[in-house]
Amino acid sequence: MAGGADEADSEIVGINVTPLVDVTLVLLIIFMVTARLIAQSGLSMELPKAANAGEVQTVFSVSLAADGRVLVDSTQVANDEAVGPLAKAAKEKNSELRAVIKADASVNHGRVIHVLDVLKSAGIAKIAFAVTPTGPPAAPATAPK
Repeated sequence: MAGGADEADSEIVGINVTPLVDVTLVLLIIFMVTARLIAQSGLSMELPKAANAGEVQTVFSVSLAADGRVLVDSTQVANDEAVGPLAKAAKEKNSELRAVIKADASVNHGRVIHVLDVLKSAGIAKIAFAVTPTGPPAAPATAPK
């Protein structure tokens, strides 16, 4: 070897990180799978009963029907504007109040946003939308080649 150093005598100038990345990814997958299994297998408990037990979480439910009816906690109200005073009164009773809007699929989007705005004006910040769960998502159709 003319003027060059042997491979055995040369210094290591880089570290091969491929095995480190492989091990890290395998550990990540193992943690993801086990965390999901742990979360699904919650403890089965028989909770004690009490005569004066309060509700753990209060939910303010607003249902918007396709025919224009509005129900607040299963009680029909006159219109969308009547939700505001009821929401304010419920918020005064419970500062951690959560609202759920249940709207028929054919209800106008603008009406749902209006009720959302009425609830926010009443001071309710925690708002969710109710949906009906479906099965697992269908695989996308592939285009013919």
